[in-house]
Amino acid sequence: MTSTHRKAPTMRIRLHGTPAETAAALAAIAQVLHIRSVSRPSPDRRSPMFQRIYLDAAPREDTRP
Repeated sequence: MTSTHRKAPTMRIRLHGTPAETAAALAAIAQVLHIRSVSRPSPDRRSPMFQRIYLDAAPREDTRP
């Protein structure tokens, strides 16, 4: 017998901006998605004032239909 239960879908999201912008975006995204992991900030290759962070996120249990 095989299980039909699937894991919750996970999205990989990249945020790019100033440290303040990425922090604000992360806080806003956390209101609608469950953040599973957040990478360390990586400096932008072209402009050191910007950074990249990567998120693994899934729909929040309380917002699913």
